[in-house]
Amino acid sequence: MKVADEPRTLAPPRRRTAHVTAVERLGAYHLVRALDSGGPQDPQPGQFYMLSTDERWGGGADERPYLPRAFSHARAREGELSFLFEVVGPGTARLAELRAGEGLALVGPLGLGWRPPREGTRPVLVGGGIGTAPLLCWQDELGPEATLLLGFRSAAHAEAASLFVGRPEVATDDGSAGRQALVTDLLREQLDADPVATVFACGPPVMLEAVRLLCAEFAVPAQLALESGMACGFGACFGCVVPTKEGYIRLCVDGPVLDGERLESALLGGAGH
Repeated sequence: MKVADEPRTLAPPRRRTAHVTAVERLGAYHLVRALDSGGPQDPQPGQFYMLSTDERWGGGADERPYLPRAFSHARAREGELSFLFEVVGPGTARLAELRAGEGLALVGPLGLGWRPPREGTRPVLVGGGIGTAPLLCWQDELGPEATLLLGFRSAAHAEAASLFVGRPEVATDDGSAGRQALVTDLLREQLDADPVATVFACGPPVMLEAVRLLCAEFAVPAQLALESGMACGFGACFGCVVPTKEGYIRLCVDGPVLDGERLESALLGGAGH
């Protein structure tokens, strides 16, 4: 097979430094923007980067954080990348400490992202929590006419909805913003009303599995952005191997976006935020 015919993203494992332009607090999340002047200017929505920092990475008392962290980019505009994340451990804590002018070390863009909706269908974007991030750049490409359904734990997390264009439909677990419901409740209502859709979803595994089952019930095509532990991001370590109906694949080179019909389940071991 010629390289040009290879469906995977065969990116060289080259680490470079992007320069941080801003770090913002957005409710429960942080948004880091960095100018990646040395990298590709056209990363595809749904692709991801392996992130670390130039300083104080792997240098603590217990050498944590050690491995880089995988993040889908939220936006890419004129060479400036945006990453949305929640502080949940030493890696995200260090990223949150970045300041304008500092270096954000990265490798990417990596993986396979979203593909266009099936012809004759409307795009329905479904995001859960931090899984809303790769839907931002996808909405930028599809346009504000795409249906947008977002689910969050609380109003503090739901502040991320302000990054999207238009008026997304929002659900929260506690009802503190939008409706008190699951985002999959919103999806069922959408498909009940009009099942001529292609669903694009990213979020925690339990949510993705519910989306997969709903789309199978309505015979609706679904593209799911999955998550699995990644150490390298370009297929060398086999740390992100996941099962499909055709056998095991490396999510970093054959995903992270997969067709829902390829999966027996989206409840993958080692996944989750």
